[in-house]
Amino acid sequence: MPCRGEKWRPSLRAPDPSLISCQPRDVTSSHHHGKVMKLLRNSVATLCYSLLLTAAPVFAVEYALPAANSRLVGENLQYVVPAEENGQPLEAIAAKFQLGLTNMTEANPDADPLLVQTGEKLVIPQQLILPDAPREGLVLNVAEMRLYYYPKGKKVVEVLPIGIGQLGTDTPENWVTSVQRKKAGPTWTPTAKMHAEYAANGKSLPAVWPAGPDNPMGLFALYIGKMYAIHGTNANFGIGLRVSHGCVRLRNDDIAYLFKQVPVGTRVQFVNQPIKASVEQDGHRYLEVHQPLSRSEEEFNSKLPAPLPMTPAVTRFIAHADSDSQLVKQALEQRNGMPMAINR
Repeated sequence: MPCRGEKWRPSLRAPDPSLISCQPRDVTSSHHHGKVMKLLRNSVATLCYSLLLTAAPVFAVEYALPAANSRLVGENLQYVVPAEENGQPLEAIAAKFQLGLTNMTEANPDADPLLVQTGEKLVIPQQLILPDAPREGLVLNVAEMRLYYYPKGKKVVEVLPIGIGQLGTDTPENWVTSVQRKKAGPTWTPTAKMHAEYAANGKSLPAVWPAGPDNPMGLFALYIGKMYAIHGTNANFGIGLRVSHGCVRLRNDDIAYLFKQVPVGTRVQFVNQPIKASVEQDGHRYLEVHQPLSRSEEEFNSKLPAPLPMTPAVTRFIAHADSDSQLVKQALEQRNGMPMAINR
């Protein structure tokens, strides 16, 4: 809001290895998938989950950087929901594997976002294509709601899920800026519009919300540009959703980590790339397609899938002689947020 190979780094405990398989699952889109995705991406997150996320395992995933002419990293997992997680919301599983809710619903279109069941098999989408952007500093792809951190002097990238701006208070895109300052214990100054929104619902906001765990910005903030910040949250949901007034939200462990690691002056780039592509060294061609962000209320309310922006580079990629038109069509229709090979 405008607001004045792969390595695990566990913060609590690792999941039981017997529950995880590296065998990918064939995921097909359902008829209601597009509408579910729009609701998740564009709502103000009225899904008030009965979560105990403070007790949930949290991980940051670190990938070794591929060669300069390659962008494919990681590997998808298959997770079997254990008995002790029966009845939890999908958000709890997303948090365990350092994913946003939308990442999980794209990869698992038939899963109930509010209720997982013992024995249910879920795809954990941790294979991905790096965004088409310099491998420097922070790169935020709003389309997939992921933040990529390239630590200076290291040949790795760390990927964190984010929450972004609601329809009408969108997070910036196609913008290059930098971390201008950092603050532990940020305060929050609501805008006049925010005061009016709350007043319309019979509620009030303080002129300045004091620092502390109840602050909507959480406990840490990286200020970028003059009007935006990357910050934490006082809520137990919203990562991987469009929930903010334009700023970027992270889970509290994640922003605490970035606060320590990312220096002032770090380059920050925002991109909007719902379609990512890569040609690997073995000749395989991959497309990773996400549901694009709705641009209007009409688009949000439509029963039709939101149109995918086809850049000249993407158009050339899918029109290449080595691309299989049927596989391309499948990737563009499924929009499951995972890399798909489009040549045989």
